[in-house]
Amino acid sequence: MKRTVITLALLLGQLLLTGFTGAAHATDDAGKAGDGTAGRVALIGVPGLHWNDLTQADTPNLWELARSSAIGSLSVRTVGSVTCPYDGWLTVSAGTRSAVGYSCGAPPTPQPSGAGAVIPDYRYLIDVAGQRNAGTLGQSLKAAGQCSIAIGPGAALALADQQGAVPRYHSSPLQVRGADLQQCRMIAMDVDDLIRPYLSGQRLPKTPDQLGPAERRDALRLADAHAGALLSILPADTTVLLAGLSDHGSVPHLRVAALREPGAEGRLLGAASTRRDDISILPDLTATALTKLGVAMPATVVGGPLQVGERGATFERLSHADATAQAIRSVKGGYFTVVAVLQVLFYLVAFLLLRRRRALAPVRLAAVALASLPASSYLVNLLPWSSLPQLIAGVLGWAVMVTGVAFAGPWRRRPLGPLAVVAGITALTLAGDLLTGTTLQLNSVMGYSADVGARYYGLGNIPFALLATGTLLATTVIAHRWPGRVGVAAIVGLGAFAMVLGGSGMGSDFGGVIAFVPGIAVTALLLAGKRVSLVKLGAFLVAGGVIVMAFAWINYLRPPGEQTHLGRFVGQVLTGEALDVIWRKLQAMLATLLSPNLMPIVIAALAFLIYAILRPEQASAGVVPAAFEHSPALRAGLIGTLVSGVVGMLVNDSGAAVLSMALALAVPLLLATGIGVLGRERAS
Repeated sequence: MKRTVITLALLLGQLLLTGFTGAAHATDDAGKAGDGTAGRVALIGVPGLHWNDLTQADTPNLWELARSSAIGSLSVRTVGSVTCPYDGWLTVSAGTRSAVGYSCGAPPTPQPSGAGAVIPDYRYLIDVAGQRNAGTLGQSLKAAGQCSIAIGPGAALALADQQGAVPRYHSSPLQVRGADLQQCRMIAMDVDDLIRPYLSGQRLPKTPDQLGPAERRDALRLADAHAGALLSILPADTTVLLAGLSDHGSVPHLRVAALREPGAEGRLLGAASTRRDDISILPDLTATALTKLGVAMPATVVGGPLQVGERGATFERLSHADATAQAIRSVKGGYFTVVAVLQVLFYLVAFLLLRRRRALAPVRLAAVALASLPASSYLVNLLPWSSLPQLIAGVLGWAVMVTGVAFAGPWRRRPLGPLAVVAGITALTLAGDLLTGTTLQLNSVMGYSADVGARYYGLGNIPFALLATGTLLATTVIAHRWPGRVGVAAIVGLGAFAMVLGGSGMGSDFGGVIAFVPGIAVTALLLAGKRVSLVKLGAFLVAGGVIVMAFAWINYLRPPGEQTHLGRFVGQVLTGEALDVIWRKLQAMLATLLSPNLMPIVIAALAFLIYAILRPEQASAGVVPAAFEHSPALRAGLIGTLVSGVVGMLVNDSGAAVLSMALALAVPLLLATGIGVLGRERAS
């Protein structure tokens, strides 16, 4: 309370110093600037700011700013799972996801230099931390002859040039006069009052929420007062950006993003970089500032200008978006643990029952139900779930429905019938999702979530594994029914269609194409009665690489703001940054090999499959050989699936997740088919 009173007294002094006329002028004329290219841009960064922090009582200045703006969710993820203020501001500076390289917290305090300041030890970022793009925003403004004003340490970091210098610097908004802001068209302010109490030894804490509600409200009031001091003296032609630039603890959240300009009030705020009308990323702030100021955007900036969308934006909607992401986050680890346990238990029980030729029908039912879980994890997003119990109930409900359909029609009498239904539904669900904007993968337990920020559209690594497996298995049913050229054409045609969906700008999947091509080719060769050699397999891998680079090059030729990560990878190859990207993905892939949720699925499924083939009577009462004898096409499809899964594991940063999900879908359906064959033989 004492700190709040002192701050308010200082703000009153500031108002008396600058005069009420400036504040009145700013209020009356706010929003009259045209598209912003002739005016100014002010970036107000409030690290740690949530949408549910904004209330008219506690944060009147920020609340009014957001109320009169286009608003959306900001994903602040940089390199690690959580983002500290230092990394957040550094990312704005670089225009690409950046990190200082060690456990971090607040940005460094600038050293005064004339009217400006210099970031201490700035070359560390470039020479040691490998952040070669640091200073992109400041350098671009400097090259265009645009001066800038930084207020606070984070703002100085964002606007510093590549030597770490910022031309005009103030440590507090209380030092700034209205006349100062008339001198430059780019203004940035670091409002760190909210995040400072969270920092422990200048480092971001490893706890989710270090402050209680009352302490957080006090910090919010201080932050609001300082933001209000700047807002009260901003020139009338200023486009204002409000951003919650970092996390406040060990759990990532979606943060505040707002853009105030004429006609923006009450509209959604998104960006081309995410292909979402209500989600943006930190590099979008860099792109927006440069675009609004008419400054050429360097090719290394991966963001796109913020886009004002349709009406209907509310604080409640955006708070709910973060709550949804948190619900997915809370259940995701447990979900994969449950799937792993169910898979391992299923193989153990199946081993014991099948070798005694007992309970074949229940084992077949369990196998199909288990294989229905992946598709159900996406289909649940067709339902308006809003809580964790509703999410779990929805997934189970869809699994029951898919299983019911698999055994409901006349196809249930055919050994391949349930496999065709489950594999087909899985492939069609993901293909349809790609064609309609990937609304099912976003915030799903087997997809991607907005708060993590790894992906916002296209085909994720686990969905790729399921799309490839579902497509290959479903098309082998066609090849079984119409063997020969028709079956081979179905594999090649439908497989190529799914691959193009995944690898084009619609799916934006890099490693998936490299893995899908050999899977399709191996399946087609086996169906045609041809031999598969290591030389041919290597050629298929090269072909996959060539195809995906063609997709990437076509995407690279588009304007930077419209490129996906496929096109940006080409740019990284040209600038020499690609090796860093590949090294990070390799490290991530290797880390998955130790995952307690993923590797048990791989080990159990492969062990059962290999043993069932080598010792069929001991392991599975001949179920697997019966399935292969009934349908050689299924054998070809399974081998193609394994090829895609193994290659996909090696070329994707999700690693073992790719192979484990391919096996989680394919092997239970294989057993269900074999049991169906034995059941029909008994009946006859």
